[in-house]
Amino acid sequence: MRPLSSDRHDPAEQRRRSLLNESDELLDRLEVLRLRDQTRAPNRLKNAITALQRRLGRSDPPPSPSTLKAAHELVLSVQQRLMSANPGNVLPRAHAGRASGQPVIARIKGGGRWKFLSLPAPPPSGPDGQWLTLVESTVDRACDRWAYAQHQVTRAARDGNAVEAAMAMARAAWRNYWDLRVEAERLRLSVEAGRGREARLPAAAAATSAPARRPPT
Repeated sequence: MRPLSSDRHDPAEQRRRSLLNESDELLDRLEVLRLRDQTRAPNRLKNAITALQRRLGRSDPPPSPSTLKAAHELVLSVQQRLMSANPGNVLPRAHAGRASGQPVIARIKGGGRWKFLSLPAPPPSGPDGQWLTLVESTVDRACDRWAYAQHQVTRAARDGNAVEAAMAMARAAWRNYWDLRVEAERLRLSVEAGRGREARLPAAAAATSAPARRPPT
């Protein structure tokens, strides 16, 4: 249990817990409004959701939904992202409404669509080296797709055609690659921490079960 208590003093973990509390408050406000049979999200609530997304690291978040139902789903997806960032969690994040490892094709701001990759789920037997290799391969693939999108930007600029759409796809590709890279590093550290705890358990058990030596007479 000692690793958990030390996590509480970690600045990143404290920030994650603070954002989780903030998302809980937003969900409470949304549920109260929906219980009153309201359907439209008030501007004050929309601004609070946008502020939460900015604090999560999105410098240019999309406009907050105007309906309470869509706003509720957005805050739930944000909370899922925060919960999956728990240092003790070795499950990769999944796209909303999709199983872990399944990509999702979404319309992006600026025009066009982009396939957002997600990391593969660990095997039923638990995380292993082969799974971590698949995780790294997925990150490499996302990096290659970002490089391809960058090439399309150069081509669109040279041809003077659909430059904004190409730039929007490149930004989406970069966001997907960077999110997967950060997530893969978190998973790797979680697996290494778990292996360290497992290695310490037999040593601790052996130390407690060893007979005490008598002092020399």
